[in-house]
Amino acid sequence: PHVETVLDHGEMIAAVTLPPPPPGRQVYRKVRDRASYAFALVSVAAVVEKSGDRIQSARIAMGGVAAKPWRATEAERTLAGAAASDGAFTDAAEAALAGAVGYGGNDFKIPLAKRTMRHTLAAAAESA
Repeated sequence: PHVETVLDHGEMIAAVTLPPPPPGRQVYRKVRDRASYAFALVSVAAVVEKSGDRIQSARIAMGGVAAKPWRATEAERTLAGAAASDGAFTDAAEAALAGAVGYGGNDFKIPLAKRTMRHTLAAAAESA
């Protein structure tokens, strides 16, 4: 497969330093065909920070629904300041997938992604 890299011949990555995670509860969900190590049909990773019953901030990434994982910034904006509720999670999922188009065999991924995002956000907000 084609791999993009800036490494020269003979070089290798020896370490990766990641910044600390943002505050809040982190949840990842992966939906797949089989229970084995199958690729995700849809995956959602979310970090939700709350103050009382309001969402202070959210970071959401989706996988399995595009050529590469992508951040759902529209959903994040929709959630900022909203009450942590099923309605807010539904609005965020709708915002994230507004304009999404399937290609026949993968049309099912759009409603699946929305459901997965709602469940992931609810789990993250539950104990944030």
